[in-house]
Amino acid sequence: MIPVNQKTKSRGQTDVSKIRSYEDIVAYLDANWAPITDLQAITQIDQALGNIAHTLPAILISGNNGKSLTAHFVVKLLKEEGLQVGAFFAPHYQYYNERFKINDETISNKEFTALANEIITLCETKKIQASTKDILTGIFLLHCKNESVDVVIAENETAKYLDSVLILQPKINAITRIGNEITKQDDANESIKNIMHYVQKGTHFVSADQNKLNLALMHTLAEEKNCVWSMPIRKPAPLAYPFEQLHGRCGALAERISQIYIQNFIDEESLAINKSLLSKPKGQRGRPTLEAKRNLELHPRRTLEQFWKSITSTLPARFELLEKEHPHVLVDNATNLDAFENLFLGIRLLHYQKPLKGLVLIFACKKESFNEDEFLKLTRYFFKKTAGSIIFCPTQTDSWDVEDITNKAKNLKIKARACASFKEAFETATKSVDEKHGLMVIAGSDDIVKQYAQRKNS
Repeated sequence: MIPVNQKTKSRGQTDVSKIRSYEDIVAYLDANWAPITDLQAITQIDQALGNIAHTLPAILISGNNGKSLTAHFVVKLLKEEGLQVGAFFAPHYQYYNERFKINDETISNKEFTALANEIITLCETKKIQASTKDILTGIFLLHCKNESVDVVIAENETAKYLDSVLILQPKINAITRIGNEITKQDDANESIKNIMHYVQKGTHFVSADQNKLNLALMHTLAEEKNCVWSMPIRKPAPLAYPFEQLHGRCGALAERISQIYIQNFIDEESLAINKSLLSKPKGQRGRPTLEAKRNLELHPRRTLEQFWKSITSTLPARFELLEKEHPHVLVDNATNLDAFENLFLGIRLLHYQKPLKGLVLIFACKKESFNEDEFLKLTRYFFKKTAGSIIFCPTQTDSWDVEDITNKAKNLKIKARACASFKEAFETATKSVDEKHGLMVIAGSDDIVKQYAQRKNS
């Protein structure tokens, strides 16, 4: 049994007789997922912890796609500025630990187990009816308090339902984009209104959405709440090929968020200005001294462009290319048309960089998660530009009709095949591409990403 860490034990809040192992906690969390209908449970948890959510400086990121990448880049930028940054990601693909990071370091099993025991015991003792997301949010708050973070970053997972992270009091609210899988502007407006409803008065607001109608509504709602409006993102961050086109706007949004935070909420005297990427030293009158020139030559200041060229995403399943696998495997958490379009662009860019000898897409999606006809049009256009085939397989729960989608694809002259399981689909794909220069792409749902992770680690 994993012992409780020293920090948790010293507070004496966990009943030793009820300590759960890591495996017990995972089973408990798996069994207690439920939609969030109000913030009562997380409010009770936060009050019992001493109102941590109201004291932590926070940044909240919403939108359909790109939330995790944006948060990831913000962590890296603020870490460069010397800040201690806590981040709360969603979802996870192998372990719950993936959700919690301090300065890009994932929480250990031991620490996660100790904190989870404390929050679960607190809920049982005070009879708080908490869902898994409430408990995970409580773990995050306590973890950030223990690590004395300077700022926290959290994802608002969906525009359709409540999220426990709305307990935070963010200084900056950001929206990545409202994806183009929403074909009706009325639906887009509803999503924006749902997100903006919880934006607090006086906060800073910024978005990377490219739709003028969406931005106009965001601007109107932000003004109604007296938010500080920042101009929307236009130019992508100069990431290395092919990521500038894929993740460039997420990077640019992260840069804007970081600049707003540094300029408005951090005392410049506490920063190492000569090393800062986001704060420039005050100009000096007259010519620089010979000593200053010499020092600049020996220790040149790092630029933002150099930072972006050297940066890579280490997040799992976000256009994650596994080149050590043979054939190569690309894993992506795309689950909607906007994300699929970005995924297909990325595959084409990889093909332009180094021609692929065999390409197979393995897709498993949940039923009614997007417009299948629009998906097939997008897929057909992709295969006109890039030779390859697609294998459809079921998800473990709420799966789409594999035979039906396969027949529809074949009617559109798409080279498609149906398989009864991910295992069968993976084995079939492995045989049909070149071992050294082929590519298998796994996407469509969180479910298939988790199945691949389990297979890879077995």
